Amino acid sequence: MSSTSYSPTATAAWKTLQQHAASARQQNISDFFSHNPQRSSQMSLHCGELFLDYSKNLLSEQTWQALLDLAAQSPLEQHRAAMFSGEKINTTEDRAVLHAALRAEIGDQTVASAVEESDQRVRLVKQQLASVELVSEKIRSGNWLGSTGKPITDVVNIGIGGSDLGPKLACNALQEFAHPDISLHFISNVDGAEILTTLQKLDPETTLVALASKTFTTQETLLNAKTARNWFAEKLGLENAQSSSHFVGLTANRDNARAYGIPDDQILEFAEWVGGRYSLWSSIGLSIAISIGYQNFVEMLTGAREMDLHFQHAPAAQNMPIILALLGIWYSNFLDAQSTAVIPYCERLLLLPSYLQQLDMESNGKSTTIDGAPVEWQTGPILWGQTGTNGQHAFFQLLHQGTRLVPIDFIAAAVDKLSNEEHHRVLLGNMLAQGSALMTGQAAPEGQPYRYYPGNKPSNTLVLKQLSPKNFGALIALYEHKVFVQGSIWNINSFDQWGVELGKKMANQLLAAEGGDQTELDPSTTALFAHIKSCR
Repeated sequence: MSSTSYSPTATAAWKTLQQHAASARQQNISDFFSHNPQRSSQMSLHCGELFLDYSKNLLSEQTWQALLDLAAQSPLEQHRAAMFSGEKINTTEDRAVLHAALRAEIGDQTVASAVEESDQRVRLVKQQLASVELVSEKIRSGNWLGSTGKPITDVVNIGIGGSDLGPKLACNALQEFAHPDISLHFISNVDGAEILTTLQKLDPETTLVALASKTFTTQETLLNAKTARNWFAEKLGLENAQSSSHFVGLTANRDNARAYGIPDDQILEFAEWVGGRYSLWSSIGLSIAISIGYQNFVEMLTGAREMDLHFQHAPAAQNMPIILALLGIWYSNFLDAQSTAVIPYCERLLLLPSYLQQLDMESNGKSTTIDGAPVEWQTGPILWGQTGTNGQHAFFQLLHQGTRLVPIDFIAAAVDKLSNEEHHRVLLGNMLAQGSALMTGQAAPEGQPYRYYPGNKPSNTLVLKQLSPKNFGALIALYEHKVFVQGSIWNINSFDQWGVELGKKMANQLLAAEGGDQTELDPSTTALFAHIKSCR
């Protein structure tokens, strides 16, 4: 989608927000509550079983209105409609952006010209997910047997990026629903220590490897797969393990998987239009379905779909993804915040910050507009985080008394059946106390300036009723759409990732140069390479 005539900095709302930013640092969040006792109720909303309170933000009602105006003056509405109707909004790769189609239902599409194509996609996805159901239930029921006739007890998912982060996060987050007799393991890093130490703990007779690669050409994934094949050959005498019942392929390229040796009926396909960091909803989610059961996997899709519909139809002022996106833009573009923190108060969401790093920073870490012009405004912030209460004993010192502005998303489940009342009460009490303390601060006792807490530190609080598959799906879709909104307002393409290509290319050049010409390498890298070789 072209936005040739659009620049966010040229809008009236952007100029208004610049004026507001000049005085925002002198304002106090606590004072907003004094002036408006209804602020908390006015700046909170439900979407399904997700509840967002965004009242602890450093912005007045007038600033909030200006942010809503910015969204209205941007191409967001047209861009959103184009995405959901299947237009090729990923212009540099000439692709549509259709991850929402992975959880859509017949009838969701309301644009008349796009209905038939949309319904075809839904039917295709249903067909592909039928294979996920068949394979996952066969494994869960003990009817998928290894080469020696024993049922599978361990599944090793080998992938990288979206083929690893999404399934790994989901399986970890939804442990409450995990199969009691099947363990999931995730291998992504090309560091051989990761896969070798994992395989040492497993029984090859009862191990299944799921090779997850969109193209079936991913260097790291195929190297790890080679190591797994060698392990099966050594332990079980399987010289072509990839052709046995110990391997399945998850891919958009059936031909490459077949050429690799995966039996045709053990290849679970997904559409070529599925983007890597949006792929957990597809056949890449096989490991999720194995862990929590296919029906719970469908519940995850249902929660994401509900967020999709909310994002499409709710007015901007009551639209959860748009609200989070606008708040992020306020801090990043107008108050010079360089990073944002995501702090889940749930240990099972430990991997959520890592997952969101890829989703956000790979999507919006761009310096060129959709039209190919240099960006003259800040785009994606640095995203980081850790679970509470661990983070309180690590980096909260900086959040409370440091000099940097770091907006925070606190996330928790109101009910946790894996915990008990005492633990969960203390956990949630800590989260609420941290949000309050960051906002209100505390004066220093006489003669003890080091005990001064300046306060006025902003945060959002997102509460899930419980960490169910449905609510987990809605949570991930919420952040997907938040990232999309910010990219639309910044006028960048959130769906390509050319920035990762140069490093890959140079790594291949370096490895090729190990035994030959190194003239293309810079002097520092050449010297480092020589030093490492001398240490072997």
